[in-house]
Formats: sequence, structure tokens, C-alpha cells
Amino acid sequence: MAAYKNLRWKTLTILAVVIIFSAVGVYPILAQRFGLPAPLWLMAKQLKLGLDLKGGVHLVMRVNRDDALRISTETVGEQLREALTTAGVSVGAINVTSPTTFRVEGVPQDRDAEFRRIAEEQTATNYERSSGVGGAYEFNMRPNIARALREQTMIQAHDTIDRRVNELGVTEPNIATHGDDGDQLLVQLPGMTEIARAKDIMGSPALLEIKLVEGGPAPTREALLQAHNGQVPPDMEVVTGASDAGTTEAATSFYLVRKVAAVTGSDLRSASVGLDESSRPAVMFSLKPDGARKFAQVTGSNIGRYLAIVLDDRVQSYARIESRISSDGRIAGGFTQQEAADLALKLRSGALPASMTYLEERVVGPTLGADSIRSGVTAALAGLVLVVIFMLAYYKLSGVNAIVAMVVNLIILLGMMAYFGASMTLPGIAGFILTMGMGVDSNVLIFERIKEELAANRGARTAVSASFDRVFWTLFDTHVTSLIAAAFLFQFGTGPIRGFATTLFVGLVSNLFTSIFVSRTLFEFVLSRRPANAQTVSI
Repeated sequence: MAAYKNLRWKTLTILAVVIIFSAVGVYPILAQRFGLPAPLWLMAKQLKLGLDLKGGVHLVMRVNRDDALRISTETVGEQLREALTTAGVSVGAINVTSPTTFRVEGVPQDRDAEFRRIAEEQTATNYERSSGVGGAYEFNMRPNIARALREQTMIQAHDTIDRRVNELGVTEPNIATHGDDGDQLLVQLPGMTEIARAKDIMGSPALLEIKLVEGGPAPTREALLQAHNGQVPPDMEVVTGASDAGTTEAATSFYLVRKVAAVTGSDLRSASVGLDESSRPAVMFSLKPDGARKFAQVTGSNIGRYLAIVLDDRVQSYARIESRISSDGRIAGGFTQQEAADLALKLRSGALPASMTYLEERVVGPTLGADSIRSGVTAALAGLVLVVIFMLAYYKLSGVNAIVAMVVNLIILLGMMAYFGASMTLPGIAGFILTMGMGVDSNVLIFERIKEELAANRGARTAVSASFDRVFWTLFDTHVTSLIAAAFLFQFGTGPIRGFATTLFVGLVSNLFTSIFVSRTLFEFVLSRRPANAQTVSI
């Protein structure tokens, strides 16, 4: 034992690694399969299955980025209108002609200089101004601003959907940019089978606005606009909703509301399910300090008027302002408990920056997943048996060394994937099997080197030590090269490719440890029990 003074610590290290990773990666699987006792925190670490193995919902949706550009253009146009009104400059009309363009008409000639000054203050940063005939001006969004806004829209849409999915409690969802133009999102929800609910939660803009009511409810649009000569005032808009506040079954009615909202969804601090005055499910919300201040100012100065809660351009409820309201409110709409919970979820996660168009939707059944697992496990076991037979037949007792190292490798692989919350997918099983092959390949390189050293009449201990030292950099180089390839696959691949890359990456790291450290320790353990001048190894 003197020649291997660190052997005890190496052995204890290997035993500790095996015990720890078996507890995290292997035992939860056995506990669930055979009903063994296990703490909840450990079961929560159990290796998760991906969409192709567990079943679930698969969606591909296009983010209509022009919606975000149009909203930005409309907002700037309204801000310009308010600034002109405050300055007493009257213009004919402000119309949005495209997602990135709006047109101002009827600018008085005697106020043209003042109009230019105000327009410069409001729009110079993001829009280019060009003049037309008859006091008309056109404002075009700068190309770099439009490009940045499109990119920001995709990021915001991704993050919003990610928050909504996490609120649903879906384990290991896959949400990734998809398509050649980068305007699509791939969403995979393992374990979820309600595609209609998934679409509603994923695709609903959930744009909340609280606006002052200027007219309505009215049974028709014409009746609503009688007091305004059939025209919608420039600073107002018509929205639809239920005529009876808090019900969705009532006939559709029309409301005239302020175009600029007093409070929006971005002012929300929280949203939760509660009950309205009739003990029906409703959504209770509270506002951030700045939103509460704005809400208190609007309600305090408009007591006796009506306030509408508008969700995705539809009035959900409206009520008379009886007193100043600061930070809390309620949305009633004849909801079921599930509908109220989903609405609260969408409000908490924030509004989508643009609408979604569904390009692909399907439900992956759990039966397919069960068949895939069965086939994958069968392939893995068949490969393992064949490898074991070959290693024992060709390398004799040294083949046992390779088998032990391979088993330790697989235990570490399962444990690391479970610990980091990675999902096992069908391509991941392929990576799992590939890891087995790479582990054996590493041992073959070492064993062949040992045979060469023994053929050169070196002692067993010298041959083993020299072989591991000389093969180390070869193994290190091949593993690092493969790790780089796995990293690129993960970075640029979609869900299935990422599953393969994850398994491959973790397997390469664990394989480097087992082929160099575990395998060498096993050789040293055997040789420590033999005479120091032993000349042969069973190989």
C-alpha cells in the first residue's frame, strides 16, 4: 500500500461520489417505481422527462411584431396631439398610415413654426419628419429604432410567455426562438394536455387599461355617437363590452372611453382571485405606488363619473366612482374559478407586446412517450450487455475495470442531470447511449497503451502509471473538442437537439473523471495487493 499512499482518499472520494449521485439521480426513480420512502425535497430533484417522453402540448406561434410598432406609433401620435392641444395649436387630423408612420394634416400656416417646435420635442429622437402640401406632415420611424423595437418585442414576448408557463407550474418547458426570420416562438409544455387552455394563456395579450367613460353603454354604435354628430372625438375611442357590469352573458354594448388610459397593466403590483359582491369569482388587483398615485388623482377629480376596466379592448366591468380610490381594484366579469385564476396569472405575468398567430399546434400523447422510453431503455440495456461481453472477452479481468467505470459514469450522468434540472428527451437517450460508447472507447485507449508498455518489459505498476500519464492529454483533447461541439449544439439547436447536447455535455464531463480517476484508482487498488515487482496484469 506504500506505493499508493493516496489510494484510501481516492477510494473514499469515489464512494462519496457514487453515493451522492445515486441518491440524487437513481434513488428517486427507484422510489417512485417501487414505492420506496423518500423525502419530498429529494423527489423534487427526480430526473424530469421531456415532451417526447412524457407527452404534452407543442405550439409554434408567430409574434406579430408590427403590432408593437403600430402601438408605439399610435402612442407617439397621441402624445403629440396632447402637446399641441395644451399649446393651443389646432390641427385637422392625426392618422396612423402604417405600423411605422403617422400623418398630421391641417396644420395652420400661422402656427407652423410652433408646430415644428413641438413636433421636434416630441418625435425627434425616434421619428423623421417630412413635409407635404396643405399643411400636412408625415412622421416615419427611424430604421434603427424599428429594428430595435422588433428585437425587443421578441425578447418581451419570450419573457412574458416564460413567466406565464412558470406560473402554470409546468416542469421544464422549452421556449425558444424559431423560424428563419426569428419572429416565431416554439413552446413545448411537458405534461400538459389542454391545448385550448395553453393557447389562451400563451396568446392572450392581457392588456389591461382603466379608462374614464364618456358615453354608454349603448345598444349600437350609432346610438352611442348621436351626441357627437356620429363622429368619434379625436381623444376618444369606442370599445365593446357587456351592458350589465360583471356579466359576460349580457348583450354586447358600446362604450365611448378616453383614448389615454388612467392606469395600465404596467402599473399593476399583484393580481389574485377573489369574490365580487355577489360571491362570484373575480380578480382582485393592487397597484404600484406610481400607479396608485395616478389612480387616486383620476378618481378623486372625477367623482360621480364612470370608470371602465378594459381588457384586450373589451370592457370587462364598469362602475360609478363614489370616492377617491388609491391602490386596490377589482375586475368582475362572470368568470368561472378557472377563468379568474388564468386571468390573474396573465395579469401578473404582464401583457404581451404583440398578438400571436398559431402556426402549429399538437398534443403529444403519453403513450408515445412510454413506447419511446421502453425502446430507449431496451436499446441502452442491449448496448450495455454487448459492451460488457466484449470487454470481458477481450480484456479479461481489466474489462471489469472498464465496466465499473462505465457504471459510475452513468450514475454521475443521471445525478448531474437531475441536480441541474435537465430533462431527459428521446435524443437525450441517444446521448446517453453515446456516452456509454465514449466511456468504453476511453478505456480501450488506456488498455491498449498498457499492453504496449507491458510488451516493452516494464513492470505492471510502471506500465499502468505511464499509460495513464501519456493517454491523459489525448483524452483531455478529444473531450474538450467534443464539449465545444456540444456547447454549439446547445446554443444554436432547438429543443430535441438541446436535449442531446445536454446529455452529451454532462456525459463528457463525467466520462473524463471516470476514465482517468476511477479507472486508475481501480488498477492501483488491485496492484497494491500484489508484489511491487509484478510483471503482468490480466489484460
